[in-house]
Amino acid sequence: MTPFGAKMRALRRERGISQKDMAAALGVSPAYLSALEHGRRGAPNWATVQKIIGYFNVIWDEAEELERLAWESHPRIIVDTAGLSPEATLLANLLADKIGRLDKATLDSLIAILQTAGRPMSE
Repeated sequence: MTPFGAKMRALRRERGISQKDMAAALGVSPAYLSALEHGRRGAPNWATVQKIIGYFNVIWDEAEELERLAWESHPRIIVDTAGLSPEATLLANLLADKIGRLDKATLDSLIAILQTAGRPMSE
């Protein structure tokens, strides 16, 4: 499941909405919606994200969160390390090899490190 899929499912369940009803309202198939929730489809395009935001009638921070989660929810990523350092290539390959075996605490630690990488020290 992708971060976007998990959030969309949570919103749908909080409101007691079936996939079938939501799919009909958005003009997509229930199979597409299921695949989106489970991460079997790539991240939705901007227009679809906007339809989902409108469907749930969310605004401001929650709408921005859905947009961010959609952008972060590509289930199949290609990392091009051509022209980068050997360490960058090693990191990409180790992550690709080991990501399925990392526990939640390790994943959370790596996410925190990477989210702060490159930020000025004053933030």
